[in-house]
Amino acid sequence: MKFQDDLKERSSLWIFGYGSLVWKPDFAYERCKIGYIKGYKRRFWHGDDFYRGDKENPGRVVTLVEDQEACTWGVAYEVTDSETEASLQYLNMREVVLGGYITETVEFIPKDKGQRPLLALVYIATPDNPIYLGPASDMEIAAQIAKCSGKTGHNIEYLVRLAEFMRLSCPEVEDEHLFSIEAAVLNTFPECGGIKSPDQKTLLLGTA
Repeated sequence: MKFQDDLKERSSLWIFGYGSLVWKPDFAYERCKIGYIKGYKRRFWHGDDFYRGDKENPGRVVTLVEDQEACTWGVAYEVTDSETEASLQYLNMREVVLGGYITETVEFIPKDKGQRPLLALVYIATPDNPIYLGPASDMEIAAQIAKCSGKTGHNIEYLVRLAEFMRLSCPEVEDEHLFSIEAAVLNTFPECGGIKSPDQKTLLLGTA
C-alpha cells in the first residue's frame, strides 16, 4: 500500500482498466480516455471465485502478461482530489482483496492523436496468486467460462461485454485471443449472444 499512499498525495491519478473496468468502473472519476499500453497482452488466465465464479467452479477473467511485442487496449480514468482516496479504497477491495490482483504503473497512450502519454495505475494478477489458472486452449477456456457464474453474474457476460467494448470503441483492433474465445463460446452456446448490451454511453467512452 506504500505506492498507493504516495498516489493519494497527487492531485490527479489515472487508472487503466482492461477487463470489467472498461464497462463497469463503479467509482467516481473526472474523465476517461480510450487507449492502450505497450508490453503486455490480455489473457483469460486468472481465476475468479467471487464475481464470475465460486470456490468449486472458478470463472476465468483477464489479466496482463508481459510481452514486449504486444499492446492492450482499454480505458484510463482520471480521479482527482477528494475522489482519489475513495476510489483507491474501492478498487483495493474489488481488485486486490477479492480479485487477487497487484498494482503496477504503466504508460498509457491515448487513442486520440496529439495527446501525450500518461502514467497510470493498473491491476495485474500474477502466477503467484493461488487462484491464477494459467494458459489453456481457447476451447478449454470457453468451456470453463460457459459453466461459471458468480456474485455479479455469469462468466459469459464478462466475456461478451469485453468483446463488445473492443468492437464499439476500438473497431480497428483485432484482439485474437478475446475474439477466438468469444467465438468458441457463442458457437457452442449461440443463445448466449442475446445477453443485453449495457448502455452504449458506457461503452462508447469519450475523452471529455
